[in-house]
Amino acid sequence: MSAIRAIRAVRGMNDILPDVIGAWHHVERNARDLLAAYGYEEIRPPMVERTELFRRSIGEVTDIVEKEMYTFDDRNSESLTLRPECTASVVRAAVEHGLLRTPGRRMWAMGPMFRYERPQKGRYRQFHQIDVEIFGVAAPSAEAELIVLTRRLWRALGINGLTLELNSLGSPDIQARYRARLVDHFSAHSSALDADSQRRIRTNPLRILDSKNPAMQGLIEEAPRIVEELDADARAHFDELLAMLDEAGVPYRLNHRLVRGLDYYTGTVFEWTTDALGAQGAVCGGGRYDNLVAEIGGAATPAIGFAIGLERLVALLEVQSVELPVVAPHAYLASAGTRAAILAHAVAERLRDAVPDLRLVVDAGSGSFKAKLKRADRCGARIALLLGEEEARVGQMAVKDLRSREPQSVVAIDELAGLVARSMGAG
Repeated sequence: MSAIRAIRAVRGMNDILPDVIGAWHHVERNARDLLAAYGYEEIRPPMVERTELFRRSIGEVTDIVEKEMYTFDDRNSESLTLRPECTASVVRAAVEHGLLRTPGRRMWAMGPMFRYERPQKGRYRQFHQIDVEIFGVAAPSAEAELIVLTRRLWRALGINGLTLELNSLGSPDIQARYRARLVDHFSAHSSALDADSQRRIRTNPLRILDSKNPAMQGLIEEAPRIVEELDADARAHFDELLAMLDEAGVPYRLNHRLVRGLDYYTGTVFEWTTDALGAQGAVCGGGRYDNLVAEIGGAATPAIGFAIGLERLVALLEVQSVELPVVAPHAYLASAGTRAAILAHAVAERLRDAVPDLRLVVDAGSGSFKAKLKRADRCGARIALLLGEEEARVGQMAVKDLRSREPQSVVAIDELAGLVARSMGAG
């Protein structure tokens, strides 16, 4: 009989294993606490939306919509898509449920996104993001808040070396004028363009600025800059933001080639980047999208947001050797013998009831107490609670401090809670 072939994960969709989950918890916990401190409310939109939502919001001629979305027809022949990003979903939910009646509404979401890309380190087909949005604030103070918030998050996580890059795309009218200038520039040098850029001249010439093709960098550098097209209002908005960042002590770099990959952006766009992760250097990116709420069906509402790539942030923690909090069990309870095994979980539950926040593992394996003590030590527990047949008969428990050379002691089961609580304080 032939062996049954093992089923493996889908390419580009990775398991997050226990040995790295601590880094994810570190990021998620700090993000939750910080966003709550700034007044942001969590929202959890579904992972599947009508395909029309993303075609209308992201743009028909973007790479995401043209090549990367996981789209399928359901049993009612309705076209559905696994969300490739979260802003459109948050906006749709906010409009549908009437959440934007109060200016300054702040919301955030976290979860998996899906894009059919060529998997490589830092770029996967299922990836995770923290998505943060402010609605109803047209002033540059909204941009400033998001930027100082992210800077505080990097500090809380222990990450350094990130560079803030900024640009302004202006209004749709400004972008239309700028596109015309880009088309003229790149059309005059069409023989120097690669196939993707040849196609983008007709569909989305701003995306040529984001090309990583080394052979095109000189031509891109010679292209017109959108700052040359900004009108007085757009310049004033952007200059006020820069003044706020200067006052807050946030260093930045102006990047006239920063355009982002989504059509809904207007005005300010920004990215936090690193050179520590190779080609996938953008850790966080976002910008203003003042027309998106109306395009999805709501009342005209200024808005701005950003998304953080969690895989890249976790990779950065590893590269920078950030010391993560260790969350180990406080105690490890092991038993040997039938009577002791019957009693073990009852004792463990009494301890959990009596000692708040206790992390207690009950050994489920076989073997001698020596083998069980090795397991207790490996899991990082402070103390081992040992219950043999004789201890179970007389209502006692042997206690061994695994982090000192103190001799093993015997304690009445009724007195265990106080001892365990004291050991937690000592740890």
